[in-house]
Amino acid sequence: MDSPFLILVAGQPAAELRRHGGFDHWIRVAAGLERDAAVAIDVAAGAALPTFDAFAGVIVSGSAAMVTERQEWSERTSAWLAGAVEAGLPVLGICYGHQLLAHALGGTVVDNPAGRRMGTFDVELLPAAREDALLSPLPGRFPAQMTHVQHVSVAPPGAVVLARAEHDPCHAFRVGDSAWGMQFHPEFSAAHMRGYIRARARVLVEEGFDDRALLRQVGATPQARRVLRRFVHHSRNAAR
Repeated sequence: MDSPFLILVAGQPAAELRRHGGFDHWIRVAAGLERDAAVAIDVAAGAALPTFDAFAGVIVSGSAAMVTERQEWSERTSAWLAGAVEAGLPVLGICYGHQLLAHALGGTVVDNPAGRRMGTFDVELLPAAREDALLSPLPGRFPAQMTHVQHVSVAPPGAVVLARAEHDPCHAFRVGDSAWGMQFHPEFSAAHMRGYIRARARVLVEEGFDDRALLRQVGATPQARRVLRRFVHHSRNAAR
């Protein structure tokens, strides 16, 4: 029997969207994992972190928190992630998880000087992605769901930068052969993205965005969504 995947829950969806489940549910469904093939641990609520050897891989969720806040649970998870990478456990960090993984491995996370990104935007693969286990099958440019304020301004030492987006030169990176950070949200559907824009409409307007225009631009992101299933496939093959 295959080992389960670990989902580290770093936060919860916007309150208006929690009727659709937590980030762990969204990730599990998008990754094609059965209920008993994933274990969710709410690290933001202070849950203890497990040993590395019981899991096929780990996926770190997004969060409304900021890596630069250096909250105790976040720093504890950061140290754990550094150990997981050193131990060879496959890791995929999503949004906050992407930033936390970068921080854990010596990269730099800051407020994006271009401000908030929320909606469906293009990701552009860099040449290194042509040889990457997760991204190589994807087109050179594809749409993805995004919602973030901070970003990775400096990738970790030795990291390979795989993709960029407008105002975000390190939108995806890999360290070694089994640790990835992705700023976009492969687990978000178009419905999730629209829900986020509606939930944050007041903030968006206050920051000078046209929330209705952002809603109109939301679309399906099937290529981005494939990343989670490819991570599961890659991790299971690596464990055999």
